[in-house]
Amino acid sequence: MPKRVQLRRSKGWRKPEGVVVVSRPGRWGNPFRVGDFGIRSAADAVQRYREWLDGRVVGPKPPTDFSVLAGHDLACWCSLDQPCHADVLLKLAND
Repeated sequence: MPKRVQLRRSKGWRKPEGVVVVSRPGRWGNPFRVGDFGIRSAADAVQRYREWLDGRVVGPKPPTDFSVLAGHDLACWCSLDQPCHADVLLKLAND
């Protein structure tokens, strides 16, 4: 099962081959940040992202072709012990 990978800036770290980066400012990045629009936590930002993808939040048109992510690990800057929009994308792409 594909998993989430945390991007790093540490010396010597390299993104593993085949991993797709889904962080901001890219196509898959979460436009909802903690502190914006009344979002108080990472969990709130992830929930808002899920609602945006489902069409329940007004805004720019979200990406819809999750098949390009299927079978790939996804990388973001979020800590692995915190909620992350990449978890939403992993579920949509692989279920």
